[in-house]
Amino acid sequence: MTFWTGELNDPHRFEAEVGFYDTTLRDGEQTVGVVLSPEDKLELARGLDDLGVERIEAGFPRVSADDWRAVELILAADLRAEIWGFSRAVDADVKALVELGVQASVIESPISDLKLAALGVDREAMLERIVYAISFAVEQGVRVAFFGVDGTRADSSYFETVYKTAIEAGANEAVVVDTIGIASPEAAADLVGRAHEWLGPDVPIHFHGHNDFGLATAAAVAAVRAGARWVQGTINGMGERAGNANLPEIALALRGLYGIETNLRLERVRAFSERLRDLSGYDLEPYKPLVGENLFTRESGAVASQFHDPPAIEPYSSDLVAAERRIVLGKKSGIDSIRIKAEELGLELSDDAERDLLARVKELGATKRGLVTDDEFRKLAGA
Repeated sequence: MTFWTGELNDPHRFEAEVGFYDTTLRDGEQTVGVVLSPEDKLELARGLDDLGVERIEAGFPRVSADDWRAVELILAADLRAEIWGFSRAVDADVKALVELGVQASVIESPISDLKLAALGVDREAMLERIVYAISFAVEQGVRVAFFGVDGTRADSSYFETVYKTAIEAGANEAVVVDTIGIASPEAAADLVGRAHEWLGPDVPIHFHGHNDFGLATAAAVAAVRAGARWVQGTINGMGERAGNANLPEIALALRGLYGIETNLRLERVRAFSERLRDLSGYDLEPYKPLVGENLFTRESGAVASQFHDPPAIEPYSSDLVAAERRIVLGKKSGIDSIRIKAEELGLELSDDAERDLLARVKELGATKRGLVTDDEFRKLAGA
């Protein structure tokens, strides 16, 4: 059995069909200081395709010549995933997509009064822009998902009007957008549910969340329960401020806690995550879910005593995410830690030697305020 989560979640399981729409190459690159070259984006798009991501947002071609080139390269790569573009409700943005041959795109427009006031545009004027941009895109053969920026802070009646109007103008899908990450899971589910009621069962709903309150994964799962067909997000949770919803974490939670299978290849995520970190120049917390270095690494002696029995100390198998289980040594080590490490390194120690070595390992770990390396362990053991 891959997951060892017990029966607690069983009453809360549900059925759903959900796909992933990855925006690492666009929204993820908005992480402060990150610059990905067109070639980087092509490599990452191929990696996302290998992960099983169904839709890849190749980028916003009007941002720069490099972004244009990246979209061009990804479109020509003959990937299995659908390649989507990104456009504002602006004529020139849509024309760029058409020129490149992009066949599907989100078209975004701010819809909260806070955003509209900041731009100096009133509701009616924005509605006209939305209708014109979507109509034009659809006339050019582009499949459109309308993306109402800051929708979770928009007036409810205006939200309803805008989304109904977008569908009437030709949009095929609709994205519920939590731009500032303020939606609780309950609120995300409620808004997705209302969008379904307003737009009808034939309009696929996406959820796009951010992690400002640390609830992006929970909100995305709640949105899926409420009927969201697509979840938008990034790998490693990259993005502005606290980042976007983390797609692999969502896939892990859906599968392990709710019994919902997705196409995401969890066993390939850690390798892709590491490559993305290399290209973006960002490290992650070692205790990060799914991809963190500490997940299957044990220092505590109390835990090491159960290391031989993974279900006793882990919620899912390391094989699920292609991670290595290992014991490390330090201040918190116990006698079982010493025995396991000695066996790993091929050292034969008496009981007295193990106890003496444990004392010295704990002392060195406390003194250096860190882990004792294998070489240091060998030296302490006189090997």
